[in-house]
Amino acid sequence: MQSNIYVGLSAQLALQRRLDTVANNVANAGTAGYRAEQMSFEEVLSKSGQTAVSFVSQGRTHLSTEGGEITQTDNPLDIAVRGDAWLAIQTPTGPAYTRDGRMQMRADGVLTNLSGDPFLDAGGSPVQLDPDGGRITINKAGTIVQDGNNLGAFGLYRMPQGANLTRGHGASVITDQAAVPEIDFLRTGVVQGYVEKSNVNPILEMTHLTTLQRSFDAVSNVLRETESSLQDSLKTIAGS
Repeated sequence: MQSNIYVGLSAQLALQRRLDTVANNVANAGTAGYRAEQMSFEEVLSKSGQTAVSFVSQGRTHLSTEGGEITQTDNPLDIAVRGDAWLAIQTPTGPAYTRDGRMQMRADGVLTNLSGDPFLDAGGSPVQLDPDGGRITINKAGTIVQDGNNLGAFGLYRMPQGANLTRGHGASVITDQAAVPEIDFLRTGVVQGYVEKSNVNPILEMTHLTTLQRSFDAVSNVLRETESSLQDSLKTIAGS
């Protein structure tokens, strides 16, 4: 058996998956609060024959939790999260967490993201203001004050160590472990009038695209050489 053919094929499949994640990151480089997708690969040994053959796994994806650049908008309905905390939203599929703090107010005063998903307060209820209540002020702890009246606070949550984050609705994420309410506002909090950009580094991702293309070409060349070698061997055996 020409195991190098299957080794090359496993490498191409892994490279294709990595290429898909990089392309998705580049496409969302301008999406506020977007978390870049990364992959990790492992060696897989096959011991079915006398000699162990090393393959590459198809890889496992995970989301980067590094913060993105924070830019000033001066819009009172924009907030950005500093530190490792997340804002909570209610999506059609259930609660999710996001770093995209761009808000809009419905006619009933409920604050939603641009997709219409309500932001949740510390108790898990939609954040609701008075549409005609005047100026809105949001402090570092997420407390909302409107015309001198305290109207509650945004829920800020921290992901447990080891939690697996998957892509949710829009730029949100879903965790496989219960998120923990944030109570330390010395290093974590929100800033009003700012928006956090995607944490994708476009230049680095374009470099990855170039490297992946070269790697894919190198594997393809090895497979072509293997196929040519097999054809030559068959011709020799056939006596032609």
